[in-house]
Amino acid sequence: MAINVKGFKDGLLRSLPLIILIYVSISEFQTQFYYWKIFSFNLQFIIIYYWVLRDPSILGYGFIFLCGLINDVVLSLNLGTSPLSYLFVSLVAAYIRAATVRSTLISDWFTFVIAVMGGNFITFILIKNFSDVGVTYADLFYNSLFTFILYPVFWFIFELYKRGISLRLYD
Repeated sequence: MAINVKGFKDGLLRSLPLIILIYVSISEFQTQFYYWKIFSFNLQFIIIYYWVLRDPSILGYGFIFLCGLINDVVLSLNLGTSPLSYLFVSLVAAYIRAATVRSTLISDWFTFVIAVMGGNFITFILIKNFSDVGVTYADLFYNSLFTFILYPVFWFIFELYKRGISLRLYD
């Protein structure tokens, strides 16, 4: 019985990034603060890029696609807009994982620019061509900029979490 409880706790701890991604997709997580209207970032891109790059067994591509569909339904976007951008971010992360021998924060951070710009470009093109929702260049730029700036902060948080999980799993 104790082994089953320990296995359940370890499985729950290991799937916490997936649970956070689903929660962020469902809750319409927006980081628009009252005093800073320009401050917004895409936490989904950060979560997807980091975990596909570091431990792809936690986030599967099917779950990423499903979270994108949930996000589209919650935000009333055309179905397929968010999943395509999320899958592009995961594609860049998977390519970087396969192409590099040893990844560091700096290399991850600068390749993250490609993922963010491509994901936001896909979102912008799909919204502009197939929807009546208004998207401004400035909002998209600030979102990309703050997502890029905040990646190292979440990288350190996720690294500490990953080390804590690996220490706990091998006790």
